[in-house]
Amino acid sequence: MTRQGIEGVRPGGPEDAVCGVVPARAARPRDVDGLAGLLAEAARNGWSVAVRGGGTALDWGGRPASADLLVDTGGLVRIDHDAGDLVVEVGAGTPVAELSAVLAKAGQRLSVDPVRAGGTVGGLLATGLSGPRRLLTGALRDLVIGMTVVRPDGVMARSGGRVVKNVAGYDLAKLHVGGYGTLGVIASAAFRLHPLPPALRLLELPLPSLAHAERRLTVLRASHAVPAAVELDWPVEGRSRLRVVLEGTPEGVDSRAAGLLESLAPGLPAEEVRVADRLPDDWGLLPAEGTLIRLSVPPAEAAAAAARAAELGGAVDTDVRTTGSARAGTLVTAVPPGASVAAVTVLLEGLRSHSGWTATVVRAEEHLHAAGIDLWGEVPGLAVMRAVKDAMDPGHRMAPGRFVTGAPHTPREE
Repeated sequence: MTRQGIEGVRPGGPEDAVCGVVPARAARPRDVDGLAGLLAEAARNGWSVAVRGGGTALDWGGRPASADLLVDTGGLVRIDHDAGDLVVEVGAGTPVAELSAVLAKAGQRLSVDPVRAGGTVGGLLATGLSGPRRLLTGALRDLVIGMTVVRPDGVMARSGGRVVKNVAGYDLAKLHVGGYGTLGVIASAAFRLHPLPPALRLLELPLPSLAHAERRLTVLRASHAVPAAVELDWPVEGRSRLRVVLEGTPEGVDSRAAGLLESLAPGLPAEEVRVADRLPDDWGLLPAEGTLIRLSVPPAEAAAAAARAAELGGAVDTDVRTTGSARAGTLVTAVPPGASVAAVTVLLEGLRSHSGWTATVVRAEEHLHAAGIDLWGEVPGLAVMRAVKDAMDPGHRMAPGRFVTGAPHTPREE
């Protein structure tokens, strides 16, 4: 092992716990060479490895089957911004807020709405959940044009590049987005950027019923407004709401907003229809506590899925709330802290029983892990995903059990 690789290794502690599992040791490499040396040493010793960035998603995903080493990417902080080409290369440990501030000074942005506060770019990629404004620019993985990763054997690999039209390696990078570090450790990534829009309008309308919601969404799909976000907010109790974000020039967004309101708002109480010129401070953020269930459904069934989640939550006296993109068919049902195993099971079984819907537990509380609740359900393409895992991490040492591809890691005898 290189000198760089062994520097900073320390015993793991409760603050390092991943879904309640305390790693035997933890390390924070200072650079990519140090990261490579660390993973090479882990390979030589047969250690299982878990990864953390800002620590905001250590309770996401499955509980690790083992964690001999926790790799903290917080030392990999770097921003290499080429404003002229609208690209940026970023170290995995760079805070998302820091990156956003740097880009904003140049009038640009990474077109992603983080779903957690305080996270890093590496964590954003490893968990892979895109925020509300994904309609115009695509999901997070579509913005990645290059990536540097360190493989489980400690070898550095790079895919793509820093030029938008360079498409080599796109698929390799996409494998790591949402992979929870199960295929290797993301060291840095290059993204294509977009100019900050000169103006924004947020339209918020009440949805008195499912039928009302479906009519409004049908009207919206037929319009030429081209929104940046079409978000549902559907609680068990209280009024459900539809939020539409328009971006562009001040004159353009005003015109489009007026047109949408004319077609969407008739019959609604005027005092419940709101128009704002900025997003709320908590835009896109998911609750920091409790269980999160990700729903993937056909976009035309998004309102029905949100309503069904509310119906199931009401049936088990659990105040769930479903938010997410109606246009993308990607929703998240937030279950309050302390919900029983029985209640979450009813929710999952009810949602998974609908043909064409998938429900994945993104974050489960300790008692749900302890009860062995099925986090994943039926996953399309699972055989292919597991084949990729077998090829890229044949020892199944990388984050065993954190993702659906997990298989028990067999520790090497000392």
